[in-house]
Amino acid sequence: MSSSPRSLSRAGMALRGWRPRQWATAGAGALMTAVVVGVPTDVVPSPLFSRSVPVQWWNYPALAVTAVLAGGLVLGTYVRQPATTGTEQAPRGNRLGWLGGLLSFLAVGCPVCNKVVLLLLGASGALSYWAPLQPLVALVSAALLAEAALRRLSAQAACPVPAFV
Repeated sequence: MSSSPRSLSRAGMALRGWRPRQWATAGAGALMTAVVVGVPTDVVPSPLFSRSVPVQWWNYPALAVTAVLAGGLVLGTYVRQPATTGTEQAPRGNRLGWLGGLLSFLAVGCPVCNKVVLLLLGASGALSYWAPLQPLVALVSAALLAEAALRRLSAQAACPVPAFV
């Protein structure tokens, strides 16, 4: 096997081996991620939050990709499944998922509702400089989340997590 921490074939093998419990966790995690990221950013309409700037068309696919990758695939790799031997080790974790999720939240959020951006750039700077960068931040977020999912799934196929005793 390759020494690379990622492999599409191993990731696919890991997904084919998922049990219903992992798929259920992935589905519930994706839904929860969509709510946790979408409601405060008002991409998912809610009476709890509002935006000063309308939701952009690309916010919806960015939220969907975040939900599927972070809340679905990455979270699903943390669910234990029956092991084939007693010597397996947990998949190698990394911080790409956390960083990708944070960037996604910043990408789909209202550019003038972000207090840090407002303090650094002001309202006009947030609209002039931050808002045009948000689609790029969304792409970087998706790339980081995809890499995190690929690494975790690849490691899961190479070293399945042992079952609870």
